[in-house]
Amino acid sequence: MTTLAHAAGAPAAVARIGPNAITRVAEALLREISAERTQQIFATAGLAHYLRQPPEAMVDEEEVIRLHRALDGALGDTTARRIARVAGLATGDYLLARRIPQAVQAILKRLPARIAARILLIAIRKHAWTFAGSGRFSAAAGRPVQLAIATNPLCRGVAATVPHCDYYAATFERLFRVLVHADATVVETACESCGAAACRFEIRW
Repeated sequence: MTTLAHAAGAPAAVARIGPNAITRVAEALLREISAERTQQIFATAGLAHYLRQPPEAMVDEEEVIRLHRALDGALGDTTARRIARVAGLATGDYLLARRIPQAVQAILKRLPARIAARILLIAIRKHAWTFAGSGRFSAAAGRPVQLAIATNPLCRGVAATVPHCDYYAATFERLFRVLVHADATVVETACESCGAAACRFEIRW
């Protein structure tokens, strides 16, 4: 197994996360729940202004943390996780449409899955600070591919009985299914919200 990543954190004094973690959640809530509940949840998180003017730049990770906690509080674990997954899949779609060049995607799709996975992991590692915030991301190629986020900001202060990182898992799954193998699945095998030392994901196909 070849390790392809090292600790990655936001370079600024205030840890930041990409705006997809907010905008895609808003879209998922509006589509899956209702405009009224969406407004309530964003107001609870102190983020109602983002419904009027969605963020276009990196946001303080504390805002993302508040939003995901508000989801749990308003919707309960099962529904909140479903919304997080829908938002994660949409984030993957956004990255494929706007952030990963089509020429690169075409090359990855033609490569053997194990090689495409290695190349994709290098790109994910390079941009890890945009989604992990103050967390520390690592990845290892192999069968399965293994990803981890230590001091995961979305698990800060959360106590759960089952892994809770559906937003991240769904984002990774969309990218790997499109760019590496159509049967790729992501399973979170350990989660800080359940007391683990890091949130860990396995990707198999």
